[in-house]
Parts: sequence; structure tokens; C-alpha cells
Amino acid sequence: MTHPAVARAEVTALKMSQIREVANAGFGRTDVLPFWFGESDLPTPDFIRQAAIAALNEGKTFYTHNLGRQDLREALSRYLTRLHGRDIGIERLAIANSGVSALMLAAQTVVSPGDRIVIVAPVWPNVMEIPRILSASVETVDLEPANGRWRLDLDKLFAAVTPGTRALFLNSPNNPTGWSLPAEDRAAILEHCRKLGVWLIADDVYERIHYGPTGNAPSFLEIAEADDRLISCNSFSKAWRMTGWRMGWMVLPPSLVGAVGMLLEYNTSCPPDFIQSAAIVALDQGEATVADIRADLGASRDQVLAGLRALPGVTAPEPDGGMYAFFRIDGCTHSVSMAKDIIEKVGLGLAPGSAFAGGGEGWLRWCYAARPAKNAAGLERLASYLQQVGQT
Repeated sequence: MTHPAVARAEVTALKMSQIREVANAGFGRTDVLPFWFGESDLPTPDFIRQAAIAALNEGKTFYTHNLGRQDLREALSRYLTRLHGRDIGIERLAIANSGVSALMLAAQTVVSPGDRIVIVAPVWPNVMEIPRILSASVETVDLEPANGRWRLDLDKLFAAVTPGTRALFLNSPNNPTGWSLPAEDRAAILEHCRKLGVWLIADDVYERIHYGPTGNAPSFLEIAEADDRLISCNSFSKAWRMTGWRMGWMVLPPSLVGAVGMLLEYNTSCPPDFIQSAAIVALDQGEATVADIRADLGASRDQVLAGLRALPGVTAPEPDGGMYAFFRIDGCTHSVSMAKDIIEKVGLGLAPGSAFAGGGEGWLRWCYAARPAKNAAGLERLASYLQQVGQT
């Protein structure tokens, strides 16, 4: 008898990310303007790159501590304590090989097969699939557009997060909508999770890209106790333009750090030594860079939103943070098909809203982390597309 060579059911049930599916339709075409992936069209700032080059020249190519080098965790502790106004010590920190690795490690630490997970959506597809890979079930609570912005209905959230819920995943500022959790809602959500013993896993990757007065999104780390069932996952990718470096971190209850260290050993062993040197420099010397990146993204947001709202049949709610415009074109019922049609007709690459679940079908995502001329050219192409399909 021949036994078929197949992956387990949870893996074979996975589907290709629809963002990647659409991007694949445009790869190889030199005329396509891509806005489908969540990264800047500018490279990492030079002072960070030079730190990595210096570390390589010094021979920093060996294994390090599972949790990351102590000097990086100390730098991260200083950074987080400054940012959140509360002491966040090294005993709560783990360095991960990317923000998505941090999310997977968080799930591996607290999620078991059969657990019920609640996720605020629309949301990055990886967040939806990580619990499913671990054989958990997923339910979404959907953000809603209202009065030109996105909002989360707390009554619906609390109705979904029940005593039988193992974890709540919440991404704020949100990819793709740009919604950010209002500061006044944090305590109610945290207390609800405390009361029921539900883990709160916060995807905080965009926390420094917020368009409020401080530039920083409200964080659970500012109000939670060290031993709360809270795991904050973050990344160097967005605020320092380090997407390709694959470096992130976790803030954990101290009681979980040892377990996460073991999981790191069996997942990736440790983060790359020379990249940790660059991460230290980013944390210690990067505040002006973060402010400049946020200002550039704010200008891009204003440019793209104004352009979208000037087009016929387009609805574009205001994002509070992040680097995306999540917008709808009247009559769009199948966003993958429309995104592919836009590529075919005018060479414009956007991400389909259905990739993000939670009511995302019919919407499109534009990553506006691009230079003004590129965003302007994209808007011209979208206007041309709407003319071609008779959207006037």
C-alpha cells in the first residue's frame, strides 16, 4: 500500500494569500506600479545599514542567546520605557525573527488545538491563519465604516469574547483599514479579558505610525500590569523601514519568557547577530528617523485620500494610522477580480480587500508608503481605469 505524501489537514486547508495571488498576476510586467505590499519604496536609512555592515566586518556572524543579545534587550527596554512612560524591564522581552514570527510564537505559547480565537477584522491574512495552523477555530468581529472613519463596536466585541474564548487578537493601528483603538476603550477591553482569563495578543507593528497629536497609537502596555495575560508583538519593519531585515520583538508576562525562549530555540534558535547590532542603533538613534517617516506617510495619506475622494464612485474612510488607504469602488463585488482587471487595463497593483476577511470583500488596499510622484501616477491610472469601465 502506498501512503500519499501530503501535509496535515490544517496545512492543506491553507490558501495562498490573495495579496500574493494578485501580485503574481503583475510580476514580470515592467509597466506595473505596485502598491500591493506593505512596505516603503525607499530603503532602510543609511545609519542603520552602516551599523549592520560594521557588525559584519567585526565578524558578528555567530549564534546568540535565544531571546536575543542582552545589549539589544537592554536597548529595547530603554526604548519601550521612554515610549510608554512605564518601566518595561528586560525580564519581559524576547527578540523574534520578524513581527510575524512574534505572532506565531505568541500563538504557539498560549493556543492549543480546538481553542476558540476571536480576531478584530479586516486584518492582515497572516493573523487569521496562524491560529488555524495550530488547529484552533477563528471568529471575527468586524470593524465598520461610519461617518468617514472606521469603528469597533465594543458591545459586539464583548459578546464575541466569551468565557470559552482562549485569545483575542487585536491589530491597532490596523492593517488594512488604519483604524486605531481609542485610548478610552483600552481599559474596558483589558478588564473584560482579565475577568474571563482571555489572552490579549496585540499586534502593535504600526504603533509609531499614528496621525494623532503624539504620533503614537494608544497602547495596552501603558495601562496593563506586567503579569496580565497580554502579549505585545512588534517589528522593526515599518517605523524604521526595515521590512527585509526580519527582526521583531515581544513584550510578555515574565512567567512566559522562559517558555518563549525554548520555542525560539526550536523555531529559529536565535536572531542574526549582525542584524541585532543594527536594531540597537535604530532604537538608540532612530527617533528623528521615525518622526520623518511618520511625517512623510502623513503627507502621502493626505495626497492619496484626496485623490481617491475626487474620483467618481470611490469611498475612502480616514485611516487613523498605518500606511494604507482602504477604499471601495461602487459596484465592486469581487475584489480579486477587480484588482486583476486594474492590473490588466492600467498597470496599477492594489491588494484585494477579500484577502483581509471580516467584511473586506468589495474593498481595495493601497499602500501609500511611496514617493509623491509614484502615488500621483497611481491615482492617474486609477482614474483612467474608472473611465474605461464607465465609472463616471
